[in-house]
Formats: sequence, C-alpha cells, structure tokens
Amino acid sequence: MQTATLLDQPRAVGAATVSSKWLDGRSRLETVYQSGALKVVFPRSTAQIEGVLVNTAGGITGGDRFDVQATAGTGSHLTLTTQAAERAYRAQPGQTGRVSTQLQVDADARLDWLPQETILFEGSALSRRLDVEIASSGRFLMIEPVIFGRGAMGEELRAARFRDRVTLRRAGETIYQDGVLLDGDIAAQLDRPAIGGGARAMANLVLVGPDAEGALPRVRERIGPQSGASLLRPDVLVARLLAEDSYALRTRLVPLLDDLTNDTLPRSWRL
Repeated sequence: MQTATLLDQPRAVGAATVSSKWLDGRSRLETVYQSGALKVVFPRSTAQIEGVLVNTAGGITGGDRFDVQATAGTGSHLTLTTQAAERAYRAQPGQTGRVSTQLQVDADARLDWLPQETILFEGSALSRRLDVEIASSGRFLMIEPVIFGRGAMGEELRAARFRDRVTLRRAGETIYQDGVLLDGDIAAQLDRPAIGGGARAMANLVLVGPDAEGALPRVRERIGPQSGASLLRPDVLVARLLAEDSYALRTRLVPLLDDLTNDTLPRSWRL
C-alpha cells in the first residue's frame, strides 16, 4: 500500500457561468451554471442582475482551480461580486492556485466586475488571469483589490508568490493590459518607492464607457495621495490605488464605487 503525501491532498475545483439578457424592459438571467466549489447566488431583484460568487472551499491554496465566465447580453446590465474577501492560503512546494475569469460585454450592455479583496497569506502561491471582450458600445467597470498580509495581525509576506494578468479588448482591439509579478519577500518589494512605497493594499480600477472622461476628476479626488488615475483614451479610465492596509483601502473604495455604480454597489460590500 502506498503512503499518501502532502501533495496528495484533495484540491478544490470550481466553475461558474452566468449570462444576462434584456427582455420585457429589464435585465434577466439567461444562463446559470455552477459546479464544484464555486456557486453563484442572486440575493436581490433589481433593474440589473446581481450575482454573488461563493467559494465553498473557504479559500484558495496550491493546486486549486477556479474558472468564471460571464456575459452581459445585448442591452442588459450584469453585476458580479463575491460574498466576502477571498483568501489565498499557504501552498505546498511547487503548487499554485489558479483563477481564470473570462468576461464578455455585448452591444449596449453593461458589466460591473466588483469582487471584494483577495487577501494573500504567508506562503501562498496564486496566479490569476482576467480577459474581457467589450463591444464598441459596451460599458465595463472593474475593481480588483489585493491585500498583502493582514496588518492588524502583524502579518508580513516574506515568502509568497502572486501573479496577475489583465487584458481588455474592445471590438477585437487590445485597449488595456496589466501585469503584476511578486515573488519571494513581497513585503520588501512593496517597500521600494517605485513599487509600493510601503503600501500593503492595492487595487486596480478600470472604467470603459462614455462617462470615463467625466469621472476622472471625481476618481482622482477619492483615491488618495499614494494613488494615480489617468485616461488611456477619452472613454478608458484606469487607476491604481495604494494604501497602508485593507481598512484604508476600503474606506476609499466604497464611496468611489458608490459613485461609479450610481449607488448600486452590491450589499455584500457593506457587510
């Protein structure tokens, strides 16, 4: 009989697919599929479809794999968030947790991708990828916050890996790409002025739509002195927020997202 090793531990696998459509004067669900450790719930009925992703495994560790696909169909409005902050826990040597998200925004549709914070723990290894296809008349808003250790618990990331890739395309043309790769002593890397200036919390924000240029002054006013925002094009706004900890980041994000979502920020963000 073979003896099980640490690397033989069960791994979490989950997948979710959601799509919306415009029917009878409102946005409605068209498709919902879920499997494994990833579920989608819909807590309230509004003019938009609001889906909440739930990781029933309780976090992500090395070897876990999660896949999300979502489409805002023509003329509809789809919002996706998470039940709570995601947690990336210590991984076994040579193993990486992977999260892949593919989003599509059809003509005259709107998709808000608003997951709550991802908290990285010491020894974690996480690789994420987000790919978004946006029609020429679509509107897209995203926020992806990351917390590098729980400051209130005195945690510092001295041995962890985080890889993040984001690609946005509109009508087949790449309009935004971003990549982050932090490996090893992440706390020391974040202390460098050119990387984090001592920050332990970060968020990427992108707004694609005709209201992007008008939103720029309001975004700059709310993001804080360590952060920056600019227009890549008149209808493509990007911002990188840095903060000393998760609390400071959230106090900036909630009013900012309230503004950009016209006060329809998912309720889970306030719990």
